[in-house]
Amino acid sequence: MGERPVVVTLAEIARIAGVGRAAVSNWRRRHPSFPAPVSGTDTSPQFSLVQVEEWLRKHDKLGSSTGSLERLWPALEALGDRDRMGRVIAEFGARLQDAPHRELDPSEEQLVDQTLKLSLHEGARETFQYLLDRWLSTHIRQIATTPAPLAAFMAEVAARARPGKISTLLDPACGVGGLLLAGAERWKDTRRLLGRERDPVLAMLATSRLSLLVKTPEVDLRTIDTLRSESPAATADVILCDPPTNERDWGHAELATDRRWLFGLPPRTESELAWVQHVVSALSDGGVAVVLLPPAVASRRAGRRIRAAMLRAGSLRAVIALPPGAAPPFGVGLHLWILQPPTQSRTAPSVLMVDAADCRATLSATRVQAVDWDAVRDRVFAAMAGEARETSIEIPVLDLLGEETDLTPARHAPTSMSVSVVNHRRTWRKFDSSLREAQDLAKVLRDLEVVREAADAHAVAVADLEQADTLTLAPGQAIPDGYLRRGERPDDGVPVLTVADLREGQPPQFWIGAEDVEQLEQDKGITVTSSNDVVVVVPSAEFSAWVDDAAPTVLGPHIHRLRPDTERLDPWFLAACLRAHFNARQAGTHATTSSRVDPRRLLVPRLPIDEQRRYGDVHRRLVRFEQAVAEVGEAGTTLSRTLTELLAAGLLQES
Repeated sequence: MGERPVVVTLAEIARIAGVGRAAVSNWRRRHPSFPAPVSGTDTSPQFSLVQVEEWLRKHDKLGSSTGSLERLWPALEALGDRDRMGRVIAEFGARLQDAPHRELDPSEEQLVDQTLKLSLHEGARETFQYLLDRWLSTHIRQIATTPAPLAAFMAEVAARARPGKISTLLDPACGVGGLLLAGAERWKDTRRLLGRERDPVLAMLATSRLSLLVKTPEVDLRTIDTLRSESPAATADVILCDPPTNERDWGHAELATDRRWLFGLPPRTESELAWVQHVVSALSDGGVAVVLLPPAVASRRAGRRIRAAMLRAGSLRAVIALPPGAAPPFGVGLHLWILQPPTQSRTAPSVLMVDAADCRATLSATRVQAVDWDAVRDRVFAAMAGEARETSIEIPVLDLLGEETDLTPARHAPTSMSVSVVNHRRTWRKFDSSLREAQDLAKVLRDLEVVREAADAHAVAVADLEQADTLTLAPGQAIPDGYLRRGERPDDGVPVLTVADLREGQPPQFWIGAEDVEQLEQDKGITVTSSNDVVVVVPSAEFSAWVDDAAPTVLGPHIHRLRPDTERLDPWFLAACLRAHFNARQAGTHATTSSRVDPRRLLVPRLPIDEQRRYGDVHRRLVRFEQAVAEVGEAGTTLSRTLTELLAAGLLQES
């Protein structure tokens, strides 16, 4: 079967040449010799990479270094197969370490050679990391990875649970090696890194990645179906694991007599408990494991017998409830189990329960919440040191055994311990400061007079303002494949705001790297806000308008950006006019299945700029008043809930 031709889009040509997409469109119009499309559609044509590079080189538009990695990526994508692309990247990484060559077909071999030559200029690690990141983001729906902040946290938890040096670190479901990499960073003197992964391509990538990025004397990664393999011959001092979940075909029938089932044969529906028992069986004396699990594993009735046996054996040291958003699936608060080998202690064991599910921070840009990793660390490590009794509890095993043997931390922390005195005082301070601010703003807003007749100001539509170049309107765009990232957003990541996020009241689920945003914006492939831009959400159910004072934000479909000429149109005045309910009602379009607001039909009074700014200043105060009132409500709800709990526990008294 012939190889697929290497094709590129207009946006990719722009990235290769280091110009904007508009420049490429101009080349097509002005130069009859520009290559003709070989595939695609009229609105999204695709061109031969060979022909494009030849044309760019002939017209001196192909720099020696600009777009080098971008020129390489379409050739990888042309392989047309996830595994083939992964094998090329893994083989490139292996040859950087002079590892034995794997068998590749001629086209794959050619790509490896091309990548090796390119890395001499771009840097070996930089090239490998770029290709791996692009590959993972392209196949984000097929490959689950442990987010870097969570991987680092799991390694730190293991280090607190087992202080000192370690010899061997194991991940029995290592994927592309993220947890092993985090562990190697935490224990730089580790002698052996052991990884097991049933997907051969992921195992190859993990081997190349670890060999390239860490200096551990021995890296032993094997392609193996961990649960169906024999009992582990080697034992590990520390195990970090984010195992597959909700599997049905994990080998239940064929492994019925396996000696790893120290606490009983897991039911077919409890594959997670099979992983837990495998991990415990692979620990050395004094070893510790940290395993990421769905919260249902702590309470499902089918696993009650095995959980009870683990508790009696003293193998479960702690359960930590994480906030939603820590790892896929991002809407669920996952659990960390800290495990150890069965103990021979005669004293009754106990289990530490830590509930960090509420450790979330509000993002100023969207007023939604994300994981507050600093708060998670503070709470968990204080609990492990025995210093945070308000948010954790050490429960004797006998108190956990029963009909359910439920290990969910939230169900065991007594009411009297769910309120931190420090946090309680902090909430009162927040309530008082927000209330004072709301009252101060209310005094200003209350002094505004309501007149009987409106000022004689002619209203103009946004469409007219756009035609007069008083503002520009840009609709949000769908993001091209391969650029979206999901999970914890780094400092230089730009959030992607979607209607779905607004509808669900959740933080933006996706973000894009700053460099990709800059290039995509040049290509006119995405809509990005800057200071003084007004954002308008057009579906009627979510309709709103505001000044994006936390820009930049990438806008998804059905969200528009209005960029005013601030010398003629005040953005805060504009936002105040657009968000008015009567304005949205008259500009609405009512279809049979949906209702939307046409932003070009929204009306804005024509006023002098000085008067606009006075109105805009009032609107700015009004927005802050709304925020302060909302903060009072949030703090008041928290205070009411915590005071009720303290009252019910008999821990309140009048001073």
